[in-house]
Amino acid sequence: MEKKKSEMSFLEHLEELRWHLIRSVIAVFIFSIIAFVFREIIFDHIIIAPKNPGFFTNRKFCELGQLMNSQKLCINSDPFQLININLSGQFTIHIIVSLFAGLLLAFPYVMMQFWNFIKPALYLNEQKHTKGAVIATSSLFILGVLFGYYLIAPLSVHFLGSYIVSEQVINQINLKSYISIVTSVCLASGIVFELPVLVFFLSKLGIVTPAFLKKYRKHAIVLILIVSAIITPPDIFSQILVCIPLIILYEIGIFISKKVTKKEIDLQG
Repeated sequence: MEKKKSEMSFLEHLEELRWHLIRSVIAVFIFSIIAFVFREIIFDHIIIAPKNPGFFTNRKFCELGQLMNSQKLCINSDPFQLININLSGQFTIHIIVSLFAGLLLAFPYVMMQFWNFIKPALYLNEQKHTKGAVIATSSLFILGVLFGYYLIAPLSVHFLGSYIVSEQVINQINLKSYISIVTSVCLASGIVFELPVLVFFLSKLGIVTPAFLKKYRKHAIVLILIVSAIITPPDIFSQILVCIPLIILYEIGIFISKKVTKKEIDLQG
């Protein structure tokens, strides 16, 4: 079975990769500049918003808490103040957040560049089976970032911002620390939501099988429950709300692995 493009030399591959990387970096840079210019939107309405009572998730949790007569669900009702202790701190954070926003906004384009680089190395039937990979990967990543931003981030901010070891210790939250928590949570959620894509490729390579995923399903669920219990308020409802999507992702991974493994067996047969 022939490939769509003829074989290229190692140096030609490097040159091709270089141009894909250059285009990706340019895209990230352009979106970063846009994010840098729209500072108030990025910081006041997006990054800092999860700690405020008026944030969508905080309001809905508070409304639910009133219905269930549980004040524990009313998260971030007493917002803390953010402080900056470095002379260049706010400017540095502005640049870092702009680069992070640029990466998120340019992610679909970066994935398209990555896919265009590896696509010629695939056989025609492999290209057919992986059609829509860029859309699936980008959609899952964006969905994961939104899940982290609207659910995990406000819960984490509430838990960490209100946690005290002694009444004699006052929390004064550093801007850099707060930004680090919010961005890392969103990025980690985006990566976790790529689990079905990862399982697809690992199953294609024969590294992961449905039997393996089923065998360690209980371990995965326990780990998810532990993480959910750590980042959420001390009530079962919040923990379930966080862990259900992650468990669903794991089950989707098992389904995908079954489909891929079955298709590989049929092709070999």
